[in-house]
Amino acid sequence: MKVCEICGKSAAPGIKYKRRGMAVRKGGAGQKIVGKTFRRFLPNLQKIRIVVKGRIKRANVCVGCIKSGKITKA
Repeated sequence: MKVCEICGKSAAPGIKYKRRGMAVRKGGAGQKIVGKTFRRFLPNLQKIRIVVKGRIKRANVCVGCIKSGKITKA
């Protein structure tokens, strides 16, 4: 499953809107929403080797944890 093993970040729900019409700022009557599609925002996971309690382990870690220094790379 797509879950960060450090912070527990997983897929978040979202909606993709389908619009029709020209925007008011471009001279139209405005955009109308004609459809909604449910989608998932997946975390940016990388499979890397990390050090956990002195041992090297391969783990799925999100880029946010890697950048913030929550883990030490092997």
